Amino acid sequence: MITASLLIVAAYLLGSVSSAIIVCRLMGLPDPRAQGSGNPGATNVLRIGGKKAAAITLVGDSLKGLLPMLAGHLLGVAPAILAGIGLAAFMGHLYPVFFGFRGGKGVATALGVQIGLAWPIGLTVAAVWLIVAKVLKISSVAALISMALAPLIVWIFWPEPSLIGMQLIITGLLIWRHRSNIRKLLDGTEGRLNE
Repeated sequence: MITASLLIVAAYLLGSVSSAIIVCRLMGLPDPRAQGSGNPGATNVLRIGGKKAAAITLVGDSLKGLLPMLAGHLLGVAPAILAGIGLAAFMGHLYPVFFGFRGGKGVATALGVQIGLAWPIGLTVAAVWLIVAKVLKISSVAALISMALAPLIVWIFWPEPSLIGMQLIITGLLIWRHRSNIRKLLDGTEGRLNE
C-alpha cells in the first residue's frame, strides 16, 4: 500500500508540471493561459508559438501520463493501482498544484496514460485522433471522438473493470473540460488546425 500510495502521489505531482507553461517561458513565448484559447496545452501552444514549441509540449504532456504507468508496470502493481496512477497523472494535468490548479484539457496526458497502460490501446486511440484530425482538421473534435471511444478500446484490449472505470472518468472529465469547444462547435466558431 505504501508503494501504491507513493506512485499515485508521484503521478499527480508529475502531472502537475505544466509542459506548456514551461516551454513557453523557456522559448520566450507568451503565457498560454493568457493567449489564444487560454488553455495550457499543445494545440494552443501551436497557435501562439509554432510547431516546435507545440511538439515539445505534446511530448512533455504525454510523458506525464506514460512514465508513471511504466513505473507501475515495472513494480508489478495490480490493475486497480494502475488505474489510480493513471487517474492521478491526468488529474495533475487538469488541476496542477504548482500552477494554481489551472491546467489543460488533458488529451496528451490521457494518451500517455493509455500508451503506458498497453501500447495497443494508446496506438488505437492515437490512430482515431489522427484520422479524425486529418479529415476534419479540428483538434477538439478529434480529441472528443477518440476519447469517447477510449473506454470501448480499453475494454477490447484489457477488459479489467478498474481500468475501464479509470478511462470512463478520464473521458467524462475530458469532455467536461472541452465544454467551451463544444459550444464553439455548435456555434460554428471553433478554430481549425490549419488556421
